[in-house]
Amino acid sequence: MEVAVIGAGTMGNGIAQVFAMHGHQVRMIDVSADALEAGLGAVKGSLARLVKKSAITSADADAALARIAVGTTIDDAKSVGLAIEAATENPALKFQIFQQLDAACAPGVILATNTSSISITEIASRTRRPTAVIGMHFMNPVPVMALVEVIRGQATSQATTQAVMDLARSLGKTPVEVNDYPGFVSNRVLMPMINEAIFCVMEGVATAESVDTVMKLGMAHPMGPLMLADLIGLDTCLAILEVLHRGLGDDKYRPCPLLRRMVAAGQLGRKTGQGFYPYGER
Repeated sequence: MEVAVIGAGTMGNGIAQVFAMHGHQVRMIDVSADALEAGLGAVKGSLARLVKKSAITSADADAALARIAVGTTIDDAKSVGLAIEAATENPALKFQIFQQLDAACAPGVILATNTSSISITEIASRTRRPTAVIGMHFMNPVPVMALVEVIRGQATSQATTQAVMDLARSLGKTPVEVNDYPGFVSNRVLMPMINEAIFCVMEGVATAESVDTVMKLGMAHPMGPLMLADLIGLDTCLAILEVLHRGLGDDKYRPCPLLRRMVAAGQLGRKTGQGFYPYGER
């Protein structure tokens, strides 16, 4: 099956890589040619690391890379059997992309979104095929993490849900079906923890390193919440918390002022070279 992935960023190129490694032809689409070049570079680097670890052969890596083509318009998705949107966590942008995908893709083609918090029902309402719109939320880094949250909107059909659950399993992932609610399960639980960790730093309770060490050694987390926030992107964390705060109306989801300040300063984590930790050049 040919698959379109809309967005060549961290999540988009990871999703494209996983599909290509499992034999699918992939069209990675982004409005930015520079983003596409960087996305392909990220896939090449990831595949090279897998070869170095003897997880795959050089021939496997070359074959996967050869399955990925690029494009700069949504029209490049018109022949695909599945489209997955992995653009910035911005509702207006996602609504626009789904309107365009709905017009470009053949009737019956499933349109999936990798959104980490935005309502699947709202996204689906922008299309003429709400029964075929679903959330397919991969975890970062996509080639490594096993979980895929499969989120049903109000109108998502059982056939669409089953098809996506089966597809996720064919990619070597473990799909978990959840219902449409702000933050779904993963981020409704994770983001308040990250937010509280940021409050601890802002209020001088402990340094970022100390907070992360407590959570790693005391709670057996493989990565502390602040280092994880840097990996996710502080701008993405802020966007998700705003969705939770607005959608659930509970002040326990109110984004920490320090998080807002860091995002305003462009300190977004690994992708900018500075977050709660320094990462050198971008």
